[in-house]
Amino acid sequence: MSQNLISLDLSEADLADIDAALSTLETRLAGLIDLDAEQRRSLPKMGDKSEAFCRQTLSLLVQNPQLVPSGLGLEDAQRDLAALDVLRRRTHRLRQLLGRADDSEIALGSDVMRVALEGYALLKLMGKGSGLETLRQDIGARFVRRTSRAKVSASGA
Repeated sequence: MSQNLISLDLSEADLADIDAALSTLETRLAGLIDLDAEQRRSLPKMGDKSEAFCRQTLSLLVQNPQLVPSGLGLEDAQRDLAALDVLRRRTHRLRQLLGRADDSEIALGSDVMRVALEGYALLKLMGKGSGLETLRQDIGARFVRRTSRAKVSASGA
C-alpha cells in the first residue's frame, strides 16, 4: 500500500532564498551564545513562576531606587528582560517552524522507507533467477540481526 505523507518540491530559487534567509538570521543573531552542558545545568532558570517573580521584583526595584545599590545591575537586568521579550517572540516562531521541518523530515524519510521496504519485498519474491539475488542480499544486510552475527563470530572463534 503506497504512502505519500508529504510532497515537497523546493526550486533552486526557493533554496537560494531559504539559504539567504538563514544566513541573514545567523548574521543578525550573531550575539546569541552557546552554553555548554555544565553551564546549562548550573545556571538558575527563569521558568513561568519565577518569571512573574522576576518581573515584579524588577518593577518594585525601579519604583524604589533608594533600595538599589549601584552594583546590583538593575539596568542590565531591565535590558535583558526587554531583550528576552523581543527574542522570545522570534524563538517561538522558529520552534514552530523547526517542529514542522522535523515532522516533514520524518514524513519524507517514512515515505522513502515504505517504498524501499515494499520494493525489497518484491525483489525477494520476484527477483530470484533474474540476476538480482546478490544485489538484493547486499542491500538486505540492513536486516541481518546482530545477535546472529555475534553467534556466528562466537561459534567461529
